[in-house]
Amino acid sequence: MADRWVCLVCDYVYDSEAGDPEGGIMPGTLFKDLPESWCCPYCGAKAKSFAQADE
Repeated sequence: MADRWVCLVCDYVYDSEAGDPEGGIMPGTLFKDLPESWCCPYCGAKAKSFAQADE
């Protein structure tokens, strides 16, 4: 089951299977395990601006 979270500001979807390699986040990193400094790669919103995506 994928761990997917959507940015409520710009609709970017963080997918744990893909990670965020450009942001230094390896594939397989769960959203809950992201560093506090991580933010949306498109709009810069903090992780608290994300909600779990519907499957």
